[in-house]
Amino acid sequence: MLNKENSIKYEAVIGLEVHAQLNTKSKLFSGDANAFGATPNTHVSAITLGHPGTLPRMNKMAIEQAIKMGLVCGSTIAKFNYFARKNYFYPDLPKGYQISQHTTPICVGGIVKIRTAIGEKEVQLTRIHLEEDAGKSIHDQHDTMTLLDYNRAGVPLIEIVTEPVMHTADEAAAYLTEIRKLVRWIGVCYGNMEEGSLRCDANVSVRLHGETKLGTRVEVKNLNSIKHLKHAVELEIERLSSLLETGERIIQETRSYDADNGTTFSIRSKEDAEDYRYFPEPDLAPFEFDDLFIETIRKSLPELPEKLYKLYQEQDGLSAYDALQLTEERRLSDLFQRVASTTPYKKQLANFLIGPVRSYLSEHSKTWTDVAITNENWHQLLELVAEGKIGFSLAVQKLLNPMLIDKAIDPVVLANELNLIQNADNQEIQNWINQVIHSMPDKAEEYRKGKKGLIGLFVGEVKKISKGKANPQKTTELLQLTLNNKN
Repeated sequence: MLNKENSIKYEAVIGLEVHAQLNTKSKLFSGDANAFGATPNTHVSAITLGHPGTLPRMNKMAIEQAIKMGLVCGSTIAKFNYFARKNYFYPDLPKGYQISQHTTPICVGGIVKIRTAIGEKEVQLTRIHLEEDAGKSIHDQHDTMTLLDYNRAGVPLIEIVTEPVMHTADEAAAYLTEIRKLVRWIGVCYGNMEEGSLRCDANVSVRLHGETKLGTRVEVKNLNSIKHLKHAVELEIERLSSLLETGERIIQETRSYDADNGTTFSIRSKEDAEDYRYFPEPDLAPFEFDDLFIETIRKSLPELPEKLYKLYQEQDGLSAYDALQLTEERRLSDLFQRVASTTPYKKQLANFLIGPVRSYLSEHSKTWTDVAITNENWHQLLELVAEGKIGFSLAVQKLLNPMLIDKAIDPVVLANELNLIQNADNQEIQNWINQVIHSMPDKAEEYRKGKKGLIGLFVGEVKKISKGKANPQKTTELLQLTLNNKN
């Protein structure tokens, strides 16, 4: 955590570059498969390996997916585009250069709205551009050699670049969380950071509060989790603030994060801007599209989480917390909308989905598409709970879990078979209450003398002797009347 005195004196300035691998079947400029987890160097061809005489060919789907992301972020879509050759001599780039976009990013500007503990904020984007990914250098599988896997070389990427407008590690983490949610929501990227389909570089600098000039920045490369991003940014803010405080010179450099010991370390100094010697890619023609092409893509987009977040509160009467939880994943939101359209018990539905159903799916390594309960059965289950015929916890244990396993189970039939329907008959509940009070006269007297918190104890005892069949609300009402009546 940042030293309190330094946090008052210095302000951090943070910009992020997020690389998202696009969900296309083939690579950006070749027909090689775009798939994670294959045997090394099996998704390669003469084009991927940069053999002489081979020519790239653009992937239309990648272009459409880049435009989708730009539209979601409110970017201006550049109708005229071309690719550039970025000379970048690394062993995991077989051609000796990378094909990217330089002066003509496909998406310009835009914003991403984030939520943190201190409120909402709009993070301005600089650009979203297309480029091909590099291969992967593997340093830990051989004692003396670096191994190279070119399966990833040529995979289509979008790079989402922010303006330097974030000031805390929490904001940076919230931004990356939102980007991951958005790319998954619209289906352009799996967002699996542990597999490398979403990666982040953080540019961090610090300055005195009130200054407008940016300080010397450092770049922390290839952060592959939100937790690691947050910690790395915190470390760099503290390190840079401490250097300023002691009067030491900050060196512009590229750093990496060591997840094993939770530190950052220098990879190379970066005193001058790297000269990649960009020039238009001679083997690819410029490409252009019209308003109709863009509008067709816009119409294919699903309802976005921000709109649904407001809709669930205004139309369905849910809390901000429930609405936020329901818009974390698109398949969850789709399921809620499908069932909510056929039942008035929307709050009860939200409680089931974001609580026990989510837990069940996580424990059994399933997804929201595996929830096969029919709308009718959902309605019957929700009605049982909403009308107080069965408690929520009992409904989860005895009805919901079996329904998640067997979609044919009728919750009303099962509840009756298991004798779960709670009794709301006043006289029978009163008899149970009388038994409990008679068995605990000392506790009843303590309650009457002011220990009102004991009501929970009495309710629990009634629940036990009724075997869960006493309606909790009615039980509480009758208990209060009985205990307050000294006669």
